[in-house]
Amino acid sequence: MTRQQLLERIWIDPARCGGKPCIRGHRIWVSLILDMLASGSSRVEILENYPGLTEEDILACIAYGSEMARERYVALPLEPTGA
Repeated sequence: MTRQQLLERIWIDPARCGGKPCIRGHRIWVSLILDMLASGSSRVEILENYPGLTEEDILACIAYGSEMARERYVALPLEPTGA
């Protein structure tokens, strides 16, 4: 599956979920899946908790997060130099 095909699995509808990016056909926020992955949940655990999702849906969330990281930055403290 190409990156573009993965991204087509994500939708934004201003009338649903407050306009947050969701997995197409679900009201599951992309950020929820990314938070679960960042917290150490495995893909298998996510699929068990959300049986309507597929492996490709999880990959689509990762692809979307990657695209957002190219466009936006999160303010993080700088590392001290010369430590």
